[in-house]
Amino acid sequence: MITAAAGLSLGLAACDPYSPGQRAVGGGLLGGAGGAAIGGIAGGGNGALIGGLAGGALGAVGGAATTPTRRSGY
Repeated sequence: MITAAAGLSLGLAACDPYSPGQRAVGGGLLGGAGGAAIGGIAGGGNGALIGGLAGGALGAVGGAATTPTRRSGY
């Protein structure tokens, strides 16, 4: 349990909130998981596939589009 928590902490330490690519991947993963869950509940196996694809695509676009601009200096 402690090893898993340490591994997740190290993985999150390398995240850059100003990278559109990283935000697109994160949004795509979250959207795909949510879409698959909702699609699976609503329509079974095919619904999960369609929901996962649609949610992943929309999540990736949303993640990239909402990337904040990097502030310069202090």
